[in-house]
Amino acid sequence: MANNTTAAPVISPGCATLDVNNYTCSSAFILPIINEYTWAPGTRAFLYLLTMVWCFLGVALIADVFMCAIEKITSKTAKVRIPDQNEPDGFRMIEVKVWNDTVANLSLLALGTSAPEILLSVIEIVGRGFESGELGPGTIVGSAAFNLLVISAICIFSIPDGEIRKISNMRVFGLTTFSCIWAYVWLSLVILVISPGVVDLAESIITFLMFPALIIGAYLIDKRPCMKKEEVVENGMVGISLEGYANEPLNTGDTSSATIMPKEEKPETPVDHDQSHKNLLKLAKELGHESLDQGIPPEEAAKIVAAKLSENEHHSRMWYRINATRNMSGGKKLTPQVFSAFKDKLYDHTKLPEDEKADSKMALTTKDHTAGGTKAVVEFTAATLSVLENEKKVRIGIRRYGKMDTPATVRVETINGTATAPEDYIHLEEDVHFAVNEQLRQLYVEIIDDNEWEPDEFFFVKLSLPEKEENEDIVLGNISITQVTIINDDEPGKLEFAKPSIIAKESSRRVRIPVNRINGADGHVSVAWKTKDITAISGKDYQGGEGVLKFDHGETCRTIDIEIFDSMKPERDESFQVDLGECDGGAELGKIKKTIITIVNDEEFNGLVSRIVNLTKANMDALQLEDSTWVTQMKNAMNVNGGDIENATFIDYLLHFLTFFWKILFALVPPPKYLGGWPAFVLSLAVIGLMTAIIGDLATLFGCLVNLDDSITAITLVALGTSMPDTFASKQAAVGEKTADSSIGNINGSNSVNVFLGLGLPWLMASIYHMTQGTVFTVPPGSLGFSVIIYTGCAIAAIILLILRRFLKPFGQAELGGPKGPKILSAIILVSLWVFYVLLSALNSKKIINVQIGG
Repeated sequence: MANNTTAAPVISPGCATLDVNNYTCSSAFILPIINEYTWAPGTRAFLYLLTMVWCFLGVALIADVFMCAIEKITSKTAKVRIPDQNEPDGFRMIEVKVWNDTVANLSLLALGTSAPEILLSVIEIVGRGFESGELGPGTIVGSAAFNLLVISAICIFSIPDGEIRKISNMRVFGLTTFSCIWAYVWLSLVILVISPGVVDLAESIITFLMFPALIIGAYLIDKRPCMKKEEVVENGMVGISLEGYANEPLNTGDTSSATIMPKEEKPETPVDHDQSHKNLLKLAKELGHESLDQGIPPEEAAKIVAAKLSENEHHSRMWYRINATRNMSGGKKLTPQVFSAFKDKLYDHTKLPEDEKADSKMALTTKDHTAGGTKAVVEFTAATLSVLENEKKVRIGIRRYGKMDTPATVRVETINGTATAPEDYIHLEEDVHFAVNEQLRQLYVEIIDDNEWEPDEFFFVKLSLPEKEENEDIVLGNISITQVTIINDDEPGKLEFAKPSIIAKESSRRVRIPVNRINGADGHVSVAWKTKDITAISGKDYQGGEGVLKFDHGETCRTIDIEIFDSMKPERDESFQVDLGECDGGAELGKIKKTIITIVNDEEFNGLVSRIVNLTKANMDALQLEDSTWVTQMKNAMNVNGGDIENATFIDYLLHFLTFFWKILFALVPPPKYLGGWPAFVLSLAVIGLMTAIIGDLATLFGCLVNLDDSITAITLVALGTSMPDTFASKQAAVGEKTADSSIGNINGSNSVNVFLGLGLPWLMASIYHMTQGTVFTVPPGSLGFSVIIYTGCAIAAIILLILRRFLKPFGQAELGGPKGPKILSAIILVSLWVFYVLLSALNSKKIINVQIGG
């Protein structure tokens, strides 16, 4: 398309003139828009390359708008009535998607991801007067090669070691894989065998009709209309199956049949709003505890909840494509950004498996007095102590933990209780010094042994910090006061609950039930205990069970700890009972042999949870793709990260300023929320077409200036530029999803659509035009035919590798991930195939290797 001639002088009588409008690489479809006669070729080439990269970012951004419009169109739902005997009216209303997911993926979604390649091919043929060019077809084949070989390699390698991702819908994947291979085999047959160098009307019609044929075939395979009769559900409702999904509501995505599929192969179901609310409330309560225990602001807790919900939610390839584009442009992210300090402290914990959560829950709910090891914590070794009067002294243990590399001093002082000094014990008030790295100290309080009988008496020992030691490096722990009970006889004592009933707040997560040892503390004794349901149910409302509580010699109080589970109930008043059973060691049961624990709501905590829930909903609403207005679009366009400046990085700012012009320009496109998304769809598609025409001119002129054929430019620069958003999107989907469908499952379908639409549509237009002109539409096989044959061979090799990975244990029996060694080997093989394809295609185009194909 570019004029590759050198300016020639025009001789006139008496003078010589020079045509400055006719110079090297001076003409394309749109560009250049100004005269570049005086510019150096190197400068022009550099500016064209730089502008082409910048335009690739622009195409990615307008494709973001296009994708949001598609999301709005394909997410349209309809309400249907489902018979339900449990409902007062005998039915319940649910929403089902109008668009079948498979049809949406292979039609509008494939069009969205392939729009630049398809439009480039159409615009090139129109711009050349309905004559074939090399840039459009070369870009389609080059993009297909990059998608299948390089993106698959990146997805395989990016899975964490030991993890795997499998294709879940193998039937549709098998069809699109066959279609992908067949598309390029058919392309070879058309330009090399059936009518070499010529594409007639019949061939173009067949090529174009393969697109709807692919959609219909995928839909039929997805719906499986040839199932056995007994597998069809006759439930009286159209398009809904109530069985076969473990009683989960089914969203079939169409309204033509009601079928059952095996649970492991079920399609996406509609959102169960009740379950979603339960998950939200559960996470909000969990973060509410951490907000209280660790001082996490409710706003940050809400971001963590929203991020967790978004992380566990299934996302389409379209969602990942949009998110990747926004990451590339410093735009508004589709996942809440958690502040790094809270992410390290708490967010990673919420991602732990349930068994790890259980093990770490107690540690998280206990306050860390050491402040991460920066403070020395001093406390008593026991909260209660007992001593027989005839022992004449009691040992008090004091421990230190946390910061150990400095000395520490605390003051110890006795305080009267029912036992008084000096009648029952000798008052003590002194400083206790800890040397460097010293952990334990002990001191003794003298007990007065008299001959008079007295009931058990007690006094207290208190820890405090001397005035000179009141600094930030030393703090007191939880047990800063201990109770000492003086026992007047040598009996093992009686065991009983401290109270006949206990009120436990749900927010505490556990209840401590004290068991006292009275009238003696001699020897080692134990008592069995067991929980009993009343209105609270063990395993659902609390962690019930049974056990044995042991008392050491002189120990007068122990506690039974029962874990309380969070409930989704707005009001809670549930009870269970704990009974004391058989005693050992000579001890007896006291008067209070059982206690009733009542679990109630914590209104203050519930208010905090409600605030976190509301903030989370606001965060999730702000992430919706298609709900923005013109004002919101402009605000997001003008601000880095869509206004989330706190979490913006230097790269975000850089990308934001690089794409600022495109963001402002494309913010003028109607938001997808208007008129079902169709205005945004049509206008953004038109803008993509215009941008693609400019990119085509830039690529042509750049190739002309650096002496690169259009076929080489197409399979390298243009193919890579149009595939970059898909690359980042596929990598994110591979890591974030539980299956490989959203990462590599749609690649073959997209590659098929590239041929059927990207070549079928312009071929059909050109064939009709030439038929009306009485001429034939020629497509020189040359480099295109060679490139297609090489790619087809590489594609078959890549598909075989993916199949082997699925069925061989050394690869982990999955398309993505698996053991580290085979994973790396697979990625290297695929990338090597792509390099082999590009290298051979380029050498053939430059006639370094001369392979004659199709004359």
